[in-house]
Amino acid sequence: MNIYVANIPFKASEQELRGLFEEYGEVSSAKIIMDKVTQRSRGFGFIEMADEAAARQAITSLNGFNFLGKTLVVNEARPKTDAPRSGGGGFRSGGGGGFNRRNNNEY
Repeated sequence: MNIYVANIPFKASEQELRGLFEEYGEVSSAKIIMDKVTQRSRGFGFIEMADEAAARQAITSLNGFNFLGKTLVVNEARPKTDAPRSGGGGFRSGGGGGFNRRNNNEY
């Protein structure tokens, strides 16, 4: 089972996070997501555990747990979708173009 972990302290290592979850069963992988530009933790990550019962116990026990001074948010990870992210740039409809067009008859 893939587990989503939020509010991970920036000073935490993947090894420390793995150790926390290993108290509940075997951890297949532990990954803290890093910012591509700054190479600093983004404060969330994923834990993968093969045993679903152990994973559910870890979720129940560690959600709200104080880890290195921060309260973790732990739940089952949702599957990644191919849908584009919302927000961000794009074109606005109905607006002007940022320059004045002249009518062809005005030349």
